[in-house]
Amino acid sequence: MRIEMREGYEGTGPGAITPDGCAVELYARLPVGEEPDIIAAAVPAGAHILELGSGVGRVTHPLLERGFTVTAVDESADMLARVRGARTIRGPIEDLDLGETFDVVMLASFLVHAGDEEVRRGILRTCARHVADGGCVLIQREGADYHTDVPRERADPSGFTVRIASVEPAGEGVDSVRAEYVFPDAVWTQTFLSRPLTKEQFESALAEAGLEVDTYLTPDGMWVRAVPSV
Repeated sequence: MRIEMREGYEGTGPGAITPDGCAVELYARLPVGEEPDIIAAAVPAGAHILELGSGVGRVTHPLLERGFTVTAVDESADMLARVRGARTIRGPIEDLDLGETFDVVMLASFLVHAGDEEVRRGILRTCARHVADGGCVLIQREGADYHTDVPRERADPSGFTVRIASVEPAGEGVDSVRAEYVFPDAVWTQTFLSRPLTKEQFESALAEAGLEVDTYLTPDGMWVRAVPSV
C-alpha cells in the first residue's frame, strides 16, 4: 500500500512506503547499531523516553530491554504496527502536543535536518514542549561530510550494502539525497530532502526552540544532549 508522500520524498521497493519515503520492510531488516548504547550512557537508568520517529522499533526494543519506558511516535501506522512493548502514538512530529513531559525526548534519524525549515522548527518545538524540568533532548546530527563524500557505500556485516548514491541541490540550502539499500533478495531506495547544518546553525536552531547544547556525546559530534535554555 502506498500513501500520500511528502513533497520531495520518494521510496521504492517491496512493501509499504511511508510519507517520507521509508520502506517498512527495509527498516524491519536493519540491524541494531550503537544507538541504544549511546542513549543508555547519556540518560538516567529507567528514564521514560519519548522517541520521535520510532519507525518499526529498531531502537525502541533494545531500550525496553535495558529497562527504559518508551512512548514511540511515528506518522506511519505500518511502522508502529511492528513496535512491541511500548505505548505508540501516530502523527506528524511537528504537530505533536501530548500535554505531558518526559525525562528524555529523543530525535534520531537526522530528523533535525528536515528540508522544510518550518517542519524543523515544529519538530524542535515539540522536543522542547515535551521535555521535563531537569530532563534532556537527545538529537542525532548528520556527519560533517554527509553531503560531500558522495557517492559512497558501506557493506554491512549482516549481508547488505547501503549506498548514498547522489546528493543534488534542491533549493536554497536544501539537498535531495538518494539512498540505496541492496540485499541479496531485494533492493530499496529512498529519496529525501535534507538541510545541512553547521554546528553554529544547529545550535542557533536549538536556541530558537528554547534549547541549548549540554554536551556532544560522540567524538564526531553526531549525537548531542540538549537541555532547556536557562
